[in-house]
Amino acid sequence: MSDLKGTKLGDRLSSAANAKKAQLEKFRAKSLANDQAAAERQAARQAVSAARNARAAEREASRRAEAERAAAEQAVRDAAAQAEQAARAAAAETEQAASHAAAEAEQAARAAEAVRKAADDLALEAERKAARDARYAARKARPRR
Repeated sequence: MSDLKGTKLGDRLSSAANAKKAQLEKFRAKSLANDQAAAERQAARQAVSAARNARAAEREASRRAEAERAAAEQAVRDAAAQAEQAARAAAAETEQAASHAAAEAEQAARAAEAVRKAADDLALEAERKAARDARYAARKARPRR
């Protein structure tokens, strides 16, 4: 305070204005340095964000490619399953037709066997009748006592 004694009002005002200017310049210099640092930090943040976005886009493209590959594999599996099912159905149909033909052949064979047996039975019966008639005729031909 001893400085203030003997100074005039104008000197004190100009001294205060100079101090205020010095503080303002000091603040501006500090804020300019901060602005440069802030700009650098902002640029770094933007670079990190761009890299993050690029990685996300790459992951999304990879996911899409994987999904398309999986869909293609599923389509191939479905087509193979359909072809296999069609082949099984054709084989089953062929087997059923063969089985049906075999059953018909077996039935025809049984019928033929039945007809042959019936013919054999009739022939045997006719033979027996002929033998019986021959015995009867021989008995009648014998002289009576």
